[in-house]
Amino acid sequence: MTLPQSGPAVDTSTPATEHHAPHHLGGTSGRATGKATGRRRRLPWWAEFPAMIVLGLVIALAIKTCLFQVFSIPSGSMENTLRIGDRVAVNKMAPLLGWEPSPGEPVVFKDPGGWLPKQPAGGNAFSDAVGSTLSFVGLLPPKDDNYLVKRVIATGGATVQCTGRTLTVNGAPVSEPYLHPGDDSCSGLDFGPVTVPQGYLWVEGDHRSDSADSRYHQGGPGAGAVPVSDVVGPTSAIVWPLAHADWFGWVGK
Repeated sequence: MTLPQSGPAVDTSTPATEHHAPHHLGGTSGRATGKATGRRRRLPWWAEFPAMIVLGLVIALAIKTCLFQVFSIPSGSMENTLRIGDRVAVNKMAPLLGWEPSPGEPVVFKDPGGWLPKQPAGGNAFSDAVGSTLSFVGLLPPKDDNYLVKRVIATGGATVQCTGRTLTVNGAPVSEPYLHPGDDSCSGLDFGPVTVPQGYLWVEGDHRSDSADSRYHQGGPGAGAVPVSDVVGPTSAIVWPLAHADWFGWVGK
C-alpha cells in the first residue's frame, strides 16, 4: 500500500520565462531632445560671418571715438621722428583726463585753415565708399586727410623767437635733439619775438627745413599758432610699419 507523502507539495513544473518589455526608444530620444532644446541654436556660418564683421566694426568705431585714432603721415616734415607713410595712434582719452599740450610733445591737430592744399578727388565711387566707411570706423586714417602732426614748441602766454641758429622760449634756449640731421632750430628762417595767444600752441616740424608750420602762417588769427581746440590729442605710438613701431608714452613723448 502506498502511503501518502507528508510535507508541502513541490512544484516540479518548469517556471515560465519572464519576458521584459524592451526599453522604448522614444523615451531616450525624448530626453535627448529635451537637452537640445535647452541650448541656444548656433547660427549657420553664412549668418555668423556678417554678424562678426558688424561686431568688429562697432568695436573699432568705439575705440576710435573714445580711445585711439590712427592717422597717416603724409609728408617728411616730422622726419626722422615720423616718416612718410607711418601710421600713428593718437590718444583721444588724454584730453578727457585733463591732459594739456606741453612743449616737446608731437600732437595731431585739425588744419586751422589754409595750412594744407586741397586734396584732388579720389577714384571710383565704390572704392571711395569703402574707404570712407573704414575711415569712419577708424580702421583707416581720416578720408579727408586734413590733419597735421607737429611738435609743440610753446604754449599760450609764452614768447618764442628764433635768431641765427638758436630757438628761445621766454628768452631761454631750447634744446632740440629730435631735429632732422643737418637742420638747426631756425634753418635760415629767423622770426619773432612772437607771444603765443592764450588757448593757442606754437608748433614746428622736426624737419625744420621742410616744414610749413607756425613760422609760415603768422598772418592768421593766432599769429601762426594753432588753437588748442583743434588738437585731437598727443601721438602715443607708431603702429605701422612694424619695423618702425615705437611707443611715445601715455600722453606723448
